[in-house]
Amino acid sequence: MADTEALGARLGEASRPGDVLLLEGPLGAGKTVLARGIARGLGVAGEVSSPTFVLVHQHLGRLPLVHADLYRLESRAEIDALGLLELAEDGVLVVEWADRAPWLGVDGAARLVLTPAASETARTLVVVSAPAHLGAVVDAAP
Repeated sequence: MADTEALGARLGEASRPGDVLLLEGPLGAGKTVLARGIARGLGVAGEVSSPTFVLVHQHLGRLPLVHADLYRLESRAEIDALGLLELAEDGVLVVEWADRAPWLGVDGAARLVLTPAASETARTLVVVSAPAHLGAVVDAAP
């Protein structure tokens, strides 16, 4: 988990206004851990937890962070009503369970798929797409 959070922190440090990071993977894959790291890299102070029940958390840091969790939502209308892209246009949007909203894959969005590995603390991350400045962070990860 520490490696996942550290990678997230590096992604947060490299993030620019308007970046969209779409996180996919099953329960326990590390989406929230990665999001917590991104928040840390953006300079967000305080607790960052999954917004599963409130759907969206907004945090202040070097850039505003909009952290959404789509796990409980089932329709495009419910997801579109959140206005995620508009909320985060001057900051960074991180979406957990993004596979529930493939239309959020705007040009330049990073789509990251996390999967648990054999041990409880190991996981793999596959970059499906990413802008160069975020892809370079993942490529440089140890």
